Amino acid sequence: MSPPPAAPTAVPSTSVKAVAPASGSAAFPASGNAAFPAFGNAAFPAGGQAAAPASGNAAVPASGSAAVPAFGSAAFPASGNAAPPQPRPPASPLPGPPLAPPPAAPLVCMVSAAHPATDLRVVGKQGAALVAAGWRVRHLCPAQPGAPAWHQGVAIQGFPRARGWRGRVLGIPALARLAAASGAAVLHAHEPDSWVAALLAARRSGARVVLDVHEHYPSRLDPHLPAVLRPAARAALRLFCRCAARRADAVVLAKDGLAADFPARRLLPVRNYAAPSAIPPRQHGPGPLTLLHLGALGRSRGWPQMLDALALAPPGTRLRLVGRFTDGSEPAFHARAATLGLSERITTTPWLPHAEAMAEATGADIGLVLFQPGAANHTLALPHKLFDCMLAGLPVIAPAFATEVAGIIRAAGCGELVETASAPAIAAAIARLASPARRQAQGQAGRAAALGPFGWPAEAERLVDLYRFLAPLPAGMAAASGL
Repeated sequence: MSPPPAAPTAVPSTSVKAVAPASGSAAFPASGNAAFPAFGNAAFPAGGQAAAPASGNAAVPASGSAAVPAFGSAAFPASGNAAPPQPRPPASPLPGPPLAPPPAAPLVCMVSAAHPATDLRVVGKQGAALVAAGWRVRHLCPAQPGAPAWHQGVAIQGFPRARGWRGRVLGIPALARLAAASGAAVLHAHEPDSWVAALLAARRSGARVVLDVHEHYPSRLDPHLPAVLRPAARAALRLFCRCAARRADAVVLAKDGLAADFPARRLLPVRNYAAPSAIPPRQHGPGPLTLLHLGALGRSRGWPQMLDALALAPPGTRLRLVGRFTDGSEPAFHARAATLGLSERITTTPWLPHAEAMAEATGADIGLVLFQPGAANHTLALPHKLFDCMLAGLPVIAPAFATEVAGIIRAAGCGELVETASAPAIAAAIARLASPARRQAQGQAGRAAALGPFGWPAEAERLVDLYRFLAPLPAGMAAASGL
């Protein structure tokens, strides 16, 4: 069955404002320059595996071939009695050779050990971009209740997986078998355990392998280890990253700051920039402010400082949370809010589909990104919530220490950079943004940047260029897709 049509393609405080650099500048080099060489040249030799065989060749014969006769042939007669005699065809030959069936587009299998079925980066951005360009795409991911069969043209295939890290590690062999059986030309894996599964599967199927790097993995064990063991753990994980990358055909980076842990010749940045959205931006006016936090929340993402800053803000200021607590601290959050007398000023909404979350954002006044210092992944963060707020026309309060987030806010002039460990610093930024004119100017600047140099389309084109090299579309299909 063909997929449904894809959906249309959403310290001291300082105020900053500047012009965003274009992709390809010194700050954000384009694919193909010295920092990020283009795929298909000498810097990107083909992986050591043969491409996955297309349906209909000797490895996977098509229905109707000698190896797999068609239903209704002598080998597989149709049920029931013999059909009545039919008139003989005319003796004269038909003009020209018989038409061959159109070739199928190569299949790309997004392999996830933990990401949800409709994940914004995996499916909503990368998968949808490849579908729009002509490839078939499937997301192999943990089964979840209510997951759709298709999302933005991407087929969803769930698999059972035990909970927790133990379940993920023990599930690698089963995930590898499913990935190998998919028949995909490319396996695009999104976590370290799914990298291992994809590399194992490729040894069996001959598929190409793309590793997608979302986070700074060498530091992931830091919170669980004593300080004396962290350097050794980081070195071991960095070695794993380099070894996995050498066995893959390409490594895709969600943010530039992750490049140091991988061989330079296999890297391609495909950043988490803003996907276009039809949601109209916020029009700011006078009145009490509504602060907004989107996505995952926990202590390390700043809810204690968020509540303390809300307590320092004018009494009419409200806080809206859209998402979920990921560290089990939600009861402590509500207890602290009650102690501060803030419960009536806070609304919480569970995780929403992206379009609905964007609609919620346009009803707020200020976006919050309050990562706390001390974690490498917070320093290198490039969260979707930043771009969602920019698209919604909201100024953003964000950490000055977060290099990529701070660089974008400085370049776009779309927010306030603060010491996020300090509730008074956050409250002072809220006070500066009490001016509707200031919010409107920063909101407009952020939206323009999200639709321009920090927009997803240029990143999507870079991903499509990679796939033109790894799994070219059939000639006729490429022409029909305008490639």
